[in-house]
This record gives sequence, structure tokens and C-alpha cells, in this order.
Amino acid sequence: MGSSGQLRRNAPQTLQTEPGVVAAMWHGPEIFRPIAWLYAVYSVFVRQQEMARPWLAWLVLGVLGAWTASTLLYRARSRTRALLGMELALACLAILSTWLVDTPEVIVAGARTLPGLWPAAAVAGWAVLRGWRAGMIAAFLVGMADLLEVGVAAQGVAGAGTLNNSTVNNIVILVLLGGCIGYCADLARDGHAALTEALRVQAEVRERDRLARTVHDGVLQTLSFIHRRGVDLGGQARELAMMAAEQERLLRALVSRVPPAPAPGLRGTASGGGALVDLRSVLGRYADGSVNVIPPAGSVLMAARIAEEVAGAVGAALDNVRRHAGDAAQAWVLIEDKGTEVTVTIRDNGVGVPAGRLAQAAVSGRMGVANSIMERIGDLGGTATLESNPGMGTCVELTVSKNGVS
Repeated sequence: MGSSGQLRRNAPQTLQTEPGVVAAMWHGPEIFRPIAWLYAVYSVFVRQQEMARPWLAWLVLGVLGAWTASTLLYRARSRTRALLGMELALACLAILSTWLVDTPEVIVAGARTLPGLWPAAAVAGWAVLRGWRAGMIAAFLVGMADLLEVGVAAQGVAGAGTLNNSTVNNIVILVLLGGCIGYCADLARDGHAALTEALRVQAEVRERDRLARTVHDGVLQTLSFIHRRGVDLGGQARELAMMAAEQERLLRALVSRVPPAPAPGLRGTASGGGALVDLRSVLGRYADGSVNVIPPAGSVLMAARIAEEVAGAVGAALDNVRRHAGDAAQAWVLIEDKGTEVTVTIRDNGVGVPAGRLAQAAVSGRMGVANSIMERIGDLGGTATLESNPGMGTCVELTVSKNGVS
């Protein structure tokens, strides 16, 4: 039974989020409780002439009846740990009150406890609420009350044992009841969680497919056209064509859920079987007249997927330089290999970012720095910092693990 809790949530669910099967299982204790109380009333009525204190028996049953009536009137509120805990305590006290109601000889002979079957409702309630473990713990507590009741009574009867078949049978039945009902509730919650997850994934796939159709009909065809025309025109348009082709490749990989092929560069084989690329070659494609890429002397091998994400963040930072730093701004991309980590610093000598400009851009819906740089590196488990002062340029520092694990 321990293997069934993989998808289960430990916190109790509200009635609105409970699986339908579990919600229906609550009706079992709610129906059983008044029936068991009526049976206890019948048992006391039949045996009251033999009891030592019949008036106390009716008093205890009156308390149990009031509790039973309140659970029927306020069913939703009774399905909480606090109230089920009170009911379990009330059931145990009712069992122990049998000491005062019956004589020791009657108890040792195997007579039913005062509440009879009524405590089983508390065991079933805990099983439905918290699963098989809670159900068996509740059954254990009720069983301990049964043993204590018989054990104390046996001390007043010479030669009497502390156990009888009736007590043992009751305890076994309670343990089976709590375990089986709780296990069924756990299975229902697991199935509900699995179904909810499957529906969520299905909704994501449908939304991705819808976006893929939209992107394919618009953006991808436009990028493909720019690529073809740029190659035909040659010259500076060829550089624009290469940029369009690169963005088309990455966007196709995104909408098709197929990882993009590693960018051209030095390839190797990772220990886990994944492709390695040289980050120097990946970032080297950004070098031009206004961007200087400064690599280390040795190769900077890292997972291709991580390198592509770093390149995307660097490209976003350089795009901001071209747009906002000024026409004469120069940018430098410094690559530092720190063993298991890589730090890439993008610095420019442009006009800088005025105070509050990034927050204003986010409010207006321009999320380039937040999404394309900060969140992209954060998703890799790395860190990204941005420092800028008006008139003194901007410095963006990206640090990631080579395998993407922080």
C-alpha cells in the first residue's frame, strides 16, 4: 500500500477539489454513524437491567447522539482533522466509560462496549480524509482503548485474562476497515491527480499546436522569405539573411518541440551522451564591427542546449545595445571558463539605462531584459545581473553551469 502515494497531496483537499469517488466515500461514515448509534441504543435498552449504572450509559449515548446529529446537520464542516480528532477522542472515552457502566465480570465475559460499533465511524472518517495510514492509526487507538477497558476490568476478576475473542475480533476488523477504506481513497486521489495532469498536458499540447500553426503561417514564412531574398541580394543583406535563418531554425525547434541542432562549432560527446559545443564558436557569430568577442585561449565545451540558451541571452543583450545604446556604441563579449561554470559578460560604452527604465518597460509590456535574459538564465539554474549608469554604458553578467544544473 505504500507505493500508492506518488501523486497524492499530503494536505487535505477541500470538497470542491476532492475526486468524485472520495467525495462519495464520505457518505459511508455519515450513514453508518446514526445506524451504529441506534444499535448502541438498542443494546443498552436490552441490557440496562444488568448494568451497574444504566443512567450513565444513557448519558453517554445522549452525548454520542448529539454529536451524530450535529455531523448530519453540518456534514461539510465535520470532514476536518480537528472535528474527526474530537470524534476519535469521544469514541475512545465512550469505550472506556464501559468500566463505570458494566460490572467487571460482564466486561471480561466479552460483552460489547457501550458505544458498540459507533467508533468505527471515526476510523472510516480518518481513512477517507488522510488515507490508509491515518485509518490504521485511528483503528490502533480505538483498539488500545478496547484493550485498556478489558485489561482494567480483568484486574477485578480473579483468574480472568486480559484478552477475549470478541476484543481481538473487533480490533482486527477495525484495522482492516481503516486500511482498506484508506487505500481506496488513496487510489482515487492518485487517479484524480494523474487525470488532472494528463488533461493539463493535453491542454498545453493543443495550445502549442495552435501557436505553431499561427507562427508557421506568419512568422516562419516571413523569416524564410527574408532569408531567401537576403541571400539573393548579397552584401550586407546576406548578414541579415543569416540572422533570419538562425531565428527561423530556433523558432521551428520551439514550435515543433524538437531540440535545435547545435550551432556550428567544436563538437564532442558528453558523459551522458549529449552533444558538446565550444561556446567560443557559438558566441563568435555575434562578432562584427561593433561587437568584439573576447574568448579564452582554450575551448569552452558545454552542453549544446545550454550554449544555445546562453547565446540567446547574449543576442538579446546585444540587440538592446544596437537599439538603445547609441549609433556609435561598441560592445564587448567576454567569455570566462571557471571549470564547472561559465561566465559571459556583455559590456558596452553606450548611453546607459536611466533609473527606472526597466520597470517602465516591463509595465508597458516590453519584457526583453526580463524574459530574454533574466528568466532564460534563471531557467538554467544560473544567475544574471545588470548594472548601468546613465552615460557610462551597461554591463550584463551571465553565469551558468556547463550542464545546466545549479
